[in-house]
Order: sequence, then structure tokens, then C-alpha cells
Amino acid sequence: MAADAHCHLSDLLKQAPHAEQERRRLGLACAASAWNREDFTCHEELARNAQQDKAPRIFLCFALHPQLPAAAAAQNRAAMPGFSSLLNFMETLAVEERIQGIGETGFDLYNPALRNTETLQDELFKVHLELALTRQLPLILHVRKAMHKVFAYKQTLKRLSGVIFHAYSGTLGEGEALLRQGINAYFSFGTSLVWGRKETIRSCAGLPLNRVLLETDAPYQPLRGFAFSSWQDLPVVLQAVSRVRGDLGHSGEDRLASLMDANFYRAYGSPE
Repeated sequence: MAADAHCHLSDLLKQAPHAEQERRRLGLACAASAWNREDFTCHEELARNAQQDKAPRIFLCFALHPQLPAAAAAQNRAAMPGFSSLLNFMETLAVEERIQGIGETGFDLYNPALRNTETLQDELFKVHLELALTRQLPLILHVRKAMHKVFAYKQTLKRLSGVIFHAYSGTLGEGEALLRQGINAYFSFGTSLVWGRKETIRSCAGLPLNRVLLETDAPYQPLRGFAFSSWQDLPVVLQAVSRVRGDLGHSGEDRLASLMDANFYRAYGSPE
């Protein structure tokens, strides 16, 4: 099965306690994102155990999610001072080479509450971007209604080892423009492709196949009729990509799964 380019493993385990055993059974590598110490500690222990058992690898990522300032505001908490310890923790993880990616970070301007925190989102993003640049780690981006802000940083983004667009929601033209700018960009697709979102389908169909990744965002992007997303969704997403692309020849989904695996390891800067 193709690797999962973005998930929240500790949160998935709360929904499906045997998720790690299932991941190993399927031979599935994944990139696990955390924004707090508790989740990261869980992911790091799972990754350590997987390495000891020679099981498929868990790539560790950490960042302050761009929705956190709005969540802090809703609870009447001072955001940036409260985030400083987490930012320091993230820097320690990067310096000690305990993470393989900075993410998910980025911009979310989806609704008024989120737009009210745009300035703080900018401040946080700059911290993440600088750390990714200094440590030469891939940056995993969450972007909703905010692709214009990504382009504002194009000169710095092109200096990164990689930029992974989690649940890519931009247009085909925007994706092509990022690549033309020299940004080492990868575009990850999940269940929104299965839902039939037209712009997502156009992007997945038109972007270079060696820039496409698959993800579950487990447990947060379930297929219709399900309570949460899981590893079981990946074959459905893979089938959707195969159907949308139509350029895989007779080898079909098996070849596609191998290509997605190769893209995943290249995006995270690691040999298989």
C-alpha cells in the first residue's frame, strides 16, 4: 500500500486503538504530525518501537497548527506568550534531529474567527519557515483560502529541501506556478478527491505524477458515512488517483502505489 503522507497518529489511536498494529500489517509508512508534547511523545515512542522491530517507518513532524491562535482566542488565552514554550520545544526537536519535517504549519483564513488571527498566523509561520530553512527540513503546509500568502514567501520556499502541501486545495495553475518558481513542492491528496471536488480533481490530473502524494489526515477527513479516516481509506484514494490520472497504462494501481511510495520518501528526504 502507498505511504500515508500526513496523519495524526495519536488522535487516530483514540478512535482505533489497534491502528498501529494495522499499519504494520499493511506495511505502511506514514508521516505523523503533532502540535503538542503529549502527541509527539506518543509518536516518537511508536517510531522508536517500529525501528527496533524493523517495521515500516514513522516520520515525525511537529509544528503549531495555524488554527491554534483562533482556538486560544476562543478560550480568552494569550496566544503568542503561551506558544513560546512549544516553539522552543520544536526548535529542540529540530536541533536534536528528532523530527523529519516541520508541520503542519501555514495559513487558514477559512472563516472570520480564523481571519482575525491572520497577523499571529504570519508571525508563527515565519518562525516555522526559518527553522525549516536553518535545519533543512521539509515544510508541511496547511493552506485554506490563503494560497496568495504562500506566493508571498516564494523566494524563501525555493531554498527549502521540500514543501509538502497537505490536503492540497489550490488550483492546478497555482501548483504549476509553484514548480515553475523552482519550489521543490509536493501535493498531497486525500478523501476530498474521492468526494469529487472539481478543482482537486483537475490538480491531481494535471500536476506531474512525481509530485503527487497520498494521505488520510487520519482521523480528520473521513469518507462519507464514516466517523473518522483511517489507513483503510488509502486504497480508495489510490483508486481515485488512478481513475483521475488515466495515464498509468496496464500496470495501474500497483505501479501507482510504488510511485507514491517513492515520492513520499523523496519528499521527506530519506531513502526507502
